[in-house]
Amino acid sequence: SGEPPQPLTPLPASPAGRSRGAIISQYYNRTARLRCRSSRPPLQQLCRTARPSLRQYDLETDPTRATLEDKRRLLVKELLSLLPSQRRHLLLAVPLSLAEKQLNRQELSRQKGPQRQHSQHRAPSSPCRGFMDHIALVSPGRGSAQCRGSGAGSGLGALPGLSPQGCRGLWYRLLSLLPAAQPWHYALKEIGGRFGSSVLSYFLFLKSLLMFNMLSFLILLVFVVALQAAYPPASASPQPFSGLELLTGAGYFTHSLLYYGYYSNVTLNDPCASCPGGSTCALTAPRLPYNMPLAYIFSIGVSLLVTCVLLVYSMSRSFGESYRVGSSAGDLAIRAFCAWDFKVIQRRSVKLQCENICTQLKELLAEQRSRACSRSLRQCLGHGAVLLLAWVLSLGTVLGCTLALSYLSEHLHTRTWGSGRWQQEAILLVLPLVVSLLNTLMPHLYNLLAMWEQQDSPVAQLYVAICRNLILKMVVLGLLCYQWLSRRVVCSTAECWETCVGQDLYRFVVMDFIFALLDTLFGELLWRLILEKRLKRKQKPEFDTARNVLELIYGQTLTWLGVLFAPLLPAVQVLKLLLLFHIKKASLMRNCQCPSKPWQASHMRTVFITLLCFPFFMGAAVFLSYTIWSVRPSETCGPFQGLETIYKSVKTWVQVLEKSNPNIAWFTWVHQHLVENPFLLFFVSGVLLAVVYFNIQVVRGQRRIIRLLKEQITNEGEDKTFLIEKLHSVYEQRER
Repeated sequence: SGEPPQPLTPLPASPAGRSRGAIISQYYNRTARLRCRSSRPPLQQLCRTARPSLRQYDLETDPTRATLEDKRRLLVKELLSLLPSQRRHLLLAVPLSLAEKQLNRQELSRQKGPQRQHSQHRAPSSPCRGFMDHIALVSPGRGSAQCRGSGAGSGLGALPGLSPQGCRGLWYRLLSLLPAAQPWHYALKEIGGRFGSSVLSYFLFLKSLLMFNMLSFLILLVFVVALQAAYPPASASPQPFSGLELLTGAGYFTHSLLYYGYYSNVTLNDPCASCPGGSTCALTAPRLPYNMPLAYIFSIGVSLLVTCVLLVYSMSRSFGESYRVGSSAGDLAIRAFCAWDFKVIQRRSVKLQCENICTQLKELLAEQRSRACSRSLRQCLGHGAVLLLAWVLSLGTVLGCTLALSYLSEHLHTRTWGSGRWQQEAILLVLPLVVSLLNTLMPHLYNLLAMWEQQDSPVAQLYVAICRNLILKMVVLGLLCYQWLSRRVVCSTAECWETCVGQDLYRFVVMDFIFALLDTLFGELLWRLILEKRLKRKQKPEFDTARNVLELIYGQTLTWLGVLFAPLLPAVQVLKLLLLFHIKKASLMRNCQCPSKPWQASHMRTVFITLLCFPFFMGAAVFLSYTIWSVRPSETCGPFQGLETIYKSVKTWVQVLEKSNPNIAWFTWVHQHLVENPFLLFFVSGVLLAVVYFNIQVVRGQRRIIRLLKEQITNEGEDKTFLIEKLHSVYEQRER
């Protein structure tokens, strides 16, 4: 106690009572333990830094009795074996004074020179390390040093030229690039930052539809289309390609893999079909014959089942993400003080994040403002009368469109037209042209009705627009399905009605895409030029989320309806969605402005997925199920020709399977009592609805618990205020 204190004892940057020797010793011991550890924890258990924080260790005692200079040399030696990013991070984290850190850096710089000269005579570094250095990263690498102890010669470290340190760091950095590798990652962030969550919900929904169609296309391609292309049937010579087939789907495409009529009803890779006698069939028969009718119906069923499961999963997941369990009362403070990401360093990303936070604040303020406004009784009655009249007009227009389409379809079906090729091709496009024209013009009429209604909340305005467009499209699709099932369809060939329906659906999909492009051109680009050049207004049109989303749902429903009659229709839909994304994004950035009434679309993705699942997907599933179980297929074409129904092929296969192997009689029982029994369909539907219902109830229960906890916190705060007031009164009485 009588000795004078050391000149380096006080540490301005460290807590009181902790010496530099203890800190350096603890850092050295921990570094050595980490480097000599044989096994590392899983990636999901690692923290943001490769080394634990200094606060996790007890630095009050010094386990070693070495001098301060020896400990500093050991620390410098350990720092030299680390990566430059790890070295900088550790030097910044050490709670030493600036003078001590400067001495350590000088010591490091002095020892770097001999180490470089020594490393030139060593073996070349790991190929993973060399490749890792060329990867552009957002955050610095956080790999750990290679162990030099007993574990240095085990595993990959024993292989020449392959370092586990470099490969591990490469793996961590590749994992950090996974979010950026998602399709349209930066484009979606840019759209959300500039236009808000309402416009972003359209592009997220388009991305989900693209994933569904790609999955269906891959299933049909692998199990149906590719195998039929490998064993093409003997068909008539195809017509010459003229280019008009891209619009009509007829001509050259009639006898191709695109439609139902091209696929054969035989077992592929089976020579028994060509053998007149059965003597050589058993000797030359392959081990894996492929039944095309079964593959056709099972592939379509599996693709629809997988789509249904993904839809239900997306819907249940979106309930937890969009319907937030808490209220938005404190979101303004969270967005203002906690929303900034300090890892963003690029100027473009910083600007994008600023726009995103500003848009979110506008949405929250607009939502609170819409809740605060109220109307008088007279205003409510007048507004209700306007809403009633607007709904009567909208439903009247739907009825008029339905009658017009029914008359046009009957007229096209019964009247005889000329025999010229161009005239026949033009007749094929009349009904899709009229339907797409109505689907494009009627939403603009509904927008005029919405302007007349003057809804205060943009959310309510969007819901009303969705309901009106939904009713129109459901009625139109129901009328078309009735005509297709009754076989009243204008077709280029009379021998295969399934191919005729597939061609009709192809024309509807193509015409819907063409009118989407025309609406983008005239409704956004041309209108912007008129506003800027002629009217001299600094205003641009707004992006109509409801109409565009309903157009996506309409096109996707056409694809599901046509997957039985045109197996390659999901591929056409994938190409259409890819083009739509880039065209809509370019038009949005150049021709549209931010919503005049910002609002938070936190529930929109759930609403879109729900509308896609229940009215449209379930309707398409009912249509296809009725076609498979009840409608008689064509007699001269397709994989099910000559059968009473499409489902009859499955029953025939089950009977043949039972006769060939009596040991699997249980499979026949399962097919008879489960598959053919309609109770299974109702049971599965009930389970899906129960899953959705339970998710909703869980979210509601969480909200109720959070509300009770907030009330409890409020009561505790009031109790503390009451106690403080009582204490003040007691102190005042004592002072008196």
